[in-house]
Amino acid sequence: QVQLVESGGGLVQAGGSLRLSCAASTRDFSFNSMGWYRQAPGKQRESVARITSGGSTNYAESVKGRFTISGDNAKNTVYLQMNSLKSEDTAVYYCNAEGRYSGPTGRTYDYSGWGQGTQVTVSS
Repeated sequence: QVQLVESGGGLVQAGGSLRLSCAASTRDFSFNSMGWYRQAPGKQRESVARITSGGSTNYAESVKGRFTISGDNAKNTVYLQMNSLKSEDTAVYYCNAEGRYSGPTGRTYDYSGWGQGTQVTVSS
């Protein structure tokens, strides 16, 4: 099975930067796309940014020009560089991945899952 392990959240002042990381727990995983979502208190989870294995990216309008998503296929890791943070970026950030992984017998399985979430708090 695949687990997504997130890191990099924390408390930062408005205008500051943070870098989130999300790594798949197994090497026997190839992702089709990985992305970041966020959920603020009382709000629905929303897509922030996504990257495909081919390197195509897309972003929410609210983060364009401030956030950059990148991936390391060899490490099955995706990063989210967040600059010029605003108080409205405060949320729990979740990693999501879709791809395939190999089990112990060599059989491959489709995968779609979420990380546990990491808190990002931007103080004004």
